[in-house]
Amino acid sequence: MSGKKRASPGADVEKNPLANVELNNEDAQKLQDIQKDIQRVELVIERQAVTKLTPVYEKRRAVAKSIEKFWPVALMNNTMISFHAQHTIDQLALSYLEDLWIVRDPKEPRCYTIEFFFKANPYFTDSVLKKEYKYVPPPASSDETPDADGITDSMLEFSWARDVQPSATPIHWKDPENALTKLHPRVAEVDGDDDDDMPAEAGSFFNFFEVADDPFEIGTQIANEIFSEATDYFMGNIANDELDSEEEDSEDDDDDAEEIDLEKPRAKKQKKE
Repeated sequence: MSGKKRASPGADVEKNPLANVELNNEDAQKLQDIQKDIQRVELVIERQAVTKLTPVYEKRRAVAKSIEKFWPVALMNNTMISFHAQHTIDQLALSYLEDLWIVRDPKEPRCYTIEFFFKANPYFTDSVLKKEYKYVPPPASSDETPDADGITDSMLEFSWARDVQPSATPIHWKDPENALTKLHPRVAEVDGDDDDDMPAEAGSFFNFFEVADDPFEIGTQIANEIFSEATDYFMGNIANDELDSEEEDSEDDDDDAEEIDLEKPRAKKQKKE
């Protein structure tokens, strides 16, 4: 005799035990206040980290300057940078990069200036190329009083899209007719989505400096990812995510120039005692 499986109580009526959870205004306000406190503490920790890390970065800076092509290799081991510097002539120009530094805004460390220091090279006369992401405080901030940690309410509501203004830096090309940004300009999308500001073609990496807008977020990648993890990028220890198929399928229109090796450095074998 086969018995029937007993149905669980209430199985005929599907109910979600987490539905219709009520939250009164007082509790909602308490949660919002606590969340703001969490954001405040996180911002204080972030600012303290900048202060603590700066002398350590200075120490790394001195060592990196003694290592040939430290920064070109570190940059090219990042998937995004290697894609935007895919033209051989870009890589040749970047091979003269001898130092890279991030200057944080003392009032708003989430904003910064990226500085590329170059040796004398056949492409441009500038020894330093800069791109600033300037903090533009909202009007209400002028009436705010910072707390004991220097934090204001407007800082907790920081918006990169609203409060940051990228700048453009003209490059003084030795041969203007063959400027890299002229040979490989950034091409705007034609008949595309009006809400999509992404260019059709990125062009030369050096458009990053000469064009104010940074739709690819190269600056945030350099300042917040590559700079802090430069040693691991240089050693090739960081596995990068692949770019989407559309970027992978883009043609690599390299110039007729000698190829340079900006791959992972080879560790020298230690001599046996």
